[in-house]
Amino acid sequence: MKILANNIIAKTPFNRPGGKPMLALIWVCFFWGTTWIASKEGVKYIPAIQMCAIRQILGGSIYLLYFLYTKHPWPKGKQWVTILILSALNFMLSNTLTTWGVKYISSGLGAIIAAIMPLWIVIFTLFEGNRLPGKALAGMLLGFGGICIIFYDHLKDFLNADFRFGILLSFVASISWALGSLYTKKHSSGFNPYFSMGLQMVISSVALFSITYTTGDMINLHDIPMNGWLAVSYLVVFGSVLSFIAYVYVLQHLPTSRASIYAYSNPVVAVLLGALIFNERLNIYVAIGGAVTIAGVYLVNDSFKRNVATNK
Repeated sequence: MKILANNIIAKTPFNRPGGKPMLALIWVCFFWGTTWIASKEGVKYIPAIQMCAIRQILGGSIYLLYFLYTKHPWPKGKQWVTILILSALNFMLSNTLTTWGVKYISSGLGAIIAAIMPLWIVIFTLFEGNRLPGKALAGMLLGFGGICIIFYDHLKDFLNADFRFGILLSFVASISWALGSLYTKKHSSGFNPYFSMGLQMVISSVALFSITYTTGDMINLHDIPMNGWLAVSYLVVFGSVLSFIAYVYVLQHLPTSRASIYAYSNPVVAVLLGALIFNERLNIYVAIGGAVTIAGVYLVNDSFKRNVATNK
């Protein structure tokens, strides 16, 4: 995958004078934030589960074709167990429920809820009996406090069953992502993580297509309007392929602490573009609540990074 990233970066603006790692990071910060807008647009025309299935089969196939072309060895034995579990947690649940959620809530709110994933990791760590640094606990409280500020502005919206459903889907998606991250850390199989991701996408797409076929919650591909296909294409090209390759390039050339900036910038991009394109709510509660939430997530991430550095 490193060769793939370098080859593509060499043919893009990232390789021009003055570009390279920082431009790649800016690309990731912006375009991963825009995927929330594309998802919001796509679910207007395509059932969410079906849209995720289409996106994942297309995105996953691109990765698999590359690794098949390079004759990369396939996973063996227990590696398949890890891939199947991560496929369920990361794509069947997290990615799909996140996309489904923005059908009922704003793309900005969905992005902010997704950003609190590290806070769930703190909670799971507490359940395991581990002691946490004061900064991590403070970050957790600050993060959830920010969510409460945002929800204060949405109290009337909770009377709407669709809004409650969208919030539930988004929180479950965030928790599933956290579980997937913890599982990856504890059960690293030594198999190429990027080949694994491609396999996870394809496997989950098969499961999601089965669900749409069984439930009948799908539309004929010929009935999907151009705007729907444009949204899916954008998610595949900019969300699943180019931005991820740019992120790999960033990780290869910048410190992890700097590369993680995307996690704080994506919700900002989603909130601003959501207000601009979809006229989503943007007021003092959203601004302050979002800032407080991101600050809490930053404290949690910074605390864990310092612990890792201390334990080395």
